[in-house]
Amino acid sequence: MRNFTRRRFIQTSIAGAAGLSMFPFMKGCTAPSDQIRIGVIGLGRQAISLINGFHQNPGVKVVAGADVYGRKRERFEMMIREYQEAAEYENIEVSSTENYQDMLEDNNIDVIVIASPDHWHAIQAIEACSAGKDIYLEKPVTLTIREGIEVVKAVRENNIILGVGSQQRSDPNFQHAVKMVRENRLGDLTKVNAWVGGPAVPYDLPEEEVPSDLNWDKWLGPNQYVHYNPDLNPPISLDPVQHEQFWGGWRWYRETGGGLLTDWGAHMFDVVQWALDKDDSGPVEIIPAGHSGTDYIDFVYDSGLVMSNAPFTDDGMQGVRFEGSDGWIEVHRGHFRASDNELLPPVPEVSDDVEYEQASPHLVDFIGSVRSRRDPIAPIEAGHRTGTIGTLGNIATELDRPLKWNPDSETFVDDAEADGHLHRDYRDGYSL
Repeated sequence: MRNFTRRRFIQTSIAGAAGLSMFPFMKGCTAPSDQIRIGVIGLGRQAISLINGFHQNPGVKVVAGADVYGRKRERFEMMIREYQEAAEYENIEVSSTENYQDMLEDNNIDVIVIASPDHWHAIQAIEACSAGKDIYLEKPVTLTIREGIEVVKAVRENNIILGVGSQQRSDPNFQHAVKMVRENRLGDLTKVNAWVGGPAVPYDLPEEEVPSDLNWDKWLGPNQYVHYNPDLNPPISLDPVQHEQFWGGWRWYRETGGGLLTDWGAHMFDVVQWALDKDDSGPVEIIPAGHSGTDYIDFVYDSGLVMSNAPFTDDGMQGVRFEGSDGWIEVHRGHFRASDNELLPPVPEVSDDVEYEQASPHLVDFIGSVRSRRDPIAPIEAGHRTGTIGTLGNIATELDRPLKWNPDSETFVDDAEADGHLHRDYRDGYSL
């Protein structure tokens, strides 16, 4: 690259001031033998935030990355070199590859971070389990319900520590909301709103030419073929520096993702599941919009309690509202409201100084779990059950009818057509 240095890159990157401010935490904190060495699959916008966050943790060293987009691999190597140079490591260690399997075969890597598109999550997580790697898995954990079942099985059979990227479990506001529900401070729950947004929509973007350094066949992996559009894998530039200008659009389309139902549902539905102590269960009925007088998707639990994916503020902010016989609370990222001041958390606001995705407590909890061999605050079972809810909403919407769900068997009740949507066909050459 002409007239372009690593120093200039890091100063203008997403890491920027946040990345530089982390360096003092990295110096001389942990003996090399105690280091946790990380490899990252998927080097896009989310991965950059996670890398920044992991570098705040003493004794953690990101050393390898994998992506099918050449310039994103190059960006990754430049960033990691800058981190390690600023931390004054004697040996600079960084590598990148197009083939994530290379990292699974590397015995020097302890943890695999999976930040690839959802359609790759299950296969990569299962292979990482077989390779004996602990895993930080971005949400939603899988694209299909059957995939989630298989990932849970692989984690437990291989004694893997897996943490799900549901950061709100480490947010004091959301923790306080869960506490208020579990301690019955609201009385008997009468209604829950968990607003996340709409279901996935059909892929309708125009076809464009694939960049020369993007392996589109490997990006698709097990997913059925869709043509390339830059919205699916946002382009970047290294000279001049320009990072992703938007989140990868694969998440919005039925052919490649689950829409906001799974993308934000993995956060807000997760809070409801946690509060209701349903981490190993879920709703028993799904009513799509337009049925039984509903304007939004309703999820009915065995107690009769309804969780409605419906907005409850004028600005349509994603969040959760718990309403009970004795009061109500509303919680969003950075905001907490209640019917009574006694229901408010000790510190009702969270700081906006650090990007939410790289806020340290959630990653600290995961690293602590890797060291202690205990389940993290967001274990795989919880992530799978939360992801299932969003997928159930998508299936009910696509079939355009209410569905009965058995959370114990994880199948629909006497509904072969709906059961046919528990998984989707992979491309030839791929299997769970």
